Formats: sequence, structure tokens, C-alpha cells
Amino acid sequence: QVQLQESGPGLVKPSQTLSLTCTVSGDSITTYPYSWGWIRQPPGKGLEWMGATTYGGSTHYSPSLKSRTSISRDTSKNQVTLQLSAVIPEDTAVYYCARVGWKGTYYLDYWGQGTQVTVSS
Repeated sequence: QVQLQESGPGLVKPSQTLSLTCTVSGDSITTYPYSWGWIRQPPGKGLEWMGATTYGGSTHYSPSLKSRTSISRDTSKNQVTLQLSAVIPEDTAVYYCARVGWKGTYYLDYWGQGTQVTVSS
């Protein structure tokens, strides 16, 4: 059973960098052909795709967040990390990590429970 667990601070001040970690168990983040993505949901809004790192370590980002987003991985710990710089109150959201597969179209089959992040001074 694949399990994902997000962790990180629940409160971040404006202009700081948000850093979240996704710890994966039951699968390796280097397993072909999967990617490991980050998604967020602001209060009262829909899900927003942020980006992902592939089994080979490549990264892909949403164009709207690319200038502020960095996704990295630690294969020894089986972890994927999200960093979002220069945060603003509008970055307040529940942040999720998920496993991303491909079968003619992308699908997300395993999700973490999500972690609430509030941006406030």
C-alpha cells in the first residue's frame, strides 16, 4: 500500500519561504514511470496543480507558480520537498502530495492527507 505523508510548518509569514516534505512509503520515488506531485487547495477554491518531480529526478512546474516554486527529492529518505518562496496570504491553502501516473492521460492515484498552511503575520 502506497502512503504519502506531508509535513511542515502550519504558519508562515509573508515574504518567507514555505517548505513542505512528502514522505513516501510502500513505493520508491524512483519507480518508473511515476512522478510525485504537489497540489494545493485554497479555502473555498478548487485544486491547483503546482508541479512534480519524475522518477528520474526531472521537474515540471505550473507556469503560474514556476518563478516561486522548487521541487526536490532525497532518494535516500524517499522524500519529496516543495519550496514556495515569497509567500503571500493568497498562498494559504491545504497542500497535498500525490503519486502521478500516465496511461494516455495523467492520473493521481495516491494522495497524502494534506497539510494546512496559513500565511499570516
